[in-house]
Amino acid sequence: MLRATNIDSLSRGTFDVLVLGAGINGAVAAAALAARGAKVALIDRGDFAGFTSQESSNLAWGGIKYMESFEFPLVRKLCVSRNLLLRSYPSTVQEIRFYTAHERGFRHGLFKLFLGTWLYWIIGSFFTKIPRLLSRRTIAREEPIIDLEGCDGGFEYSDAYLVDNDARFVWGFVRSALDHGARAANYVESLGARRDGDAWLTRARDVLSGRELTVRSRVLVNACGPFVDAHNALTGQRTSHRHIFSKGIHLIVERLTTSRRVLTFFADDGRLFFVIPMGSRTCIGTTDTRVERPHTEVTAEDRRFVLSNINKRLRLPRPLTEADIIAERCGVRPLAVQEGGGAADWLQLSRKHVIEVDRQQGHVSVFGGKLTDCINVGDEICAAVQELGVALPRPAQRWYGEPGERARDAFFEEARRLELDALTPPRSSEPLSARLWRRYGAEALELLEAIQRDPRMADALIEGVDDLRCEVAHAARREMIAKLDDFLRRRTKISLLVRREELARSPGLREACRILFGDEADLRLEEYFQGSPGTAHADSACGRECYSASGFTP
Repeated sequence: MLRATNIDSLSRGTFDVLVLGAGINGAVAAAALAARGAKVALIDRGDFAGFTSQESSNLAWGGIKYMESFEFPLVRKLCVSRNLLLRSYPSTVQEIRFYTAHERGFRHGLFKLFLGTWLYWIIGSFFTKIPRLLSRRTIAREEPIIDLEGCDGGFEYSDAYLVDNDARFVWGFVRSALDHGARAANYVESLGARRDGDAWLTRARDVLSGRELTVRSRVLVNACGPFVDAHNALTGQRTSHRHIFSKGIHLIVERLTTSRRVLTFFADDGRLFFVIPMGSRTCIGTTDTRVERPHTEVTAEDRRFVLSNINKRLRLPRPLTEADIIAERCGVRPLAVQEGGGAADWLQLSRKHVIEVDRQQGHVSVFGGKLTDCINVGDEICAAVQELGVALPRPAQRWYGEPGERARDAFFEEARRLELDALTPPRSSEPLSARLWRRYGAEALELLEAIQRDPRMADALIEGVDDLRCEVAHAARREMIAKLDDFLRRRTKISLLVRREELARSPGLREACRILFGDEADLRLEEYFQGSPGTAHADSACGRECYSASGFTP
């Protein structure tokens, strides 16, 4: 088993770098360093992308909202990062139009905002489609679901979104790190670390078995997301930055519109509010609430806010209620601020990242960040690690992006030969070949071979979703599935698309569990359905469970 093998190797020898936390920051750090020749270990207290990085809006955007606070250098940097993602991951990160209705009396006039979208387009190097001014008549024709009462028109501009989901995107970087020789393991927590001569000694524990071990590394990278400050306290690191937290929630409901656009509004509190396509579903949100702790949950007030805003702005056959909610997403945005400041104007804080380096101790702390800027984070951590004396034998190695045209052409040629797309479920929003390539890249050829050997491997196992039997088998072999939630929530988005009670009745899910867990299938099913949805966020009491999805335990 891949996870067990990797855990066994963690206590052998000395790693160049140990990365704590496998959200987006930790995943890109491991992928970049491993591809460039460093000996890397990566651990996380929970599953890969099991906390903040699974709760985003699934958008890779250039930060148009930061134009209001005149942060043009940041907007330029994020636009360049967005464009790089669009070029590097054409199957995974795609351009999407943001369709915005403007209410009369809003703090900025319609034409001013429209000019802002042009400036945004220019700052983004004209990389996307041109912005468009929308009249009330145009909106009524193109998006009749929008309630135009009180609106004087709107505008449309482009950004990007993740076709699959954020956690799957993060897993791609973990998989890349593994392919380049990194040792990565989920459900392994740091119990603390100390400097011993020229190396860090990190006490670690396998959360699932209780086994303890020591990981030795020349450099320690703290990429624990919202828990960076707490782990720095464990190791005695003093930094000039810290985190404050903003909670954001999304509600998943049945598909509200067939158009492939993000409908954008300004919510009652003046913040951007989205209606985002998610295959056969729609994701609506988000909130922006100051909280004091990383662990959060969706409250009745949060639901009322989102449902109230959407019901006011869309013409629906009937108002959405809590009974229409299929699934919920809830997470915190870790916002980097200077120590001793920043709390008063937190609503204006950007999601920019900060990397602090302790040269004397060989320690790197990563604050803030977002999916859009992830490639910059990977490159900057490589530079920081080199500064700390770790040689990267392949410093110019490209470590991100989809496989090249040769691999892509080989896959699609074989898919055509097998007439794979004829097996696409009628409800699917894309051909089966496109989905398999996006999710598995060059590994998708292995799935074709499995289907060719046994046509039953092309059967969809779970009602209401497209995932095939061969994908479940692939996940069991290659994707370090330790708990059922790892599969349903992060390697796939099944639990976001299918109601929990429907999953509980699904015979296909039971077969998937047998494939994933063998003799432990019933145990894993019981564990999943006895827990409450979103258990990573549910326990905010002090002690070990306060850190249930971070890279460590205090």
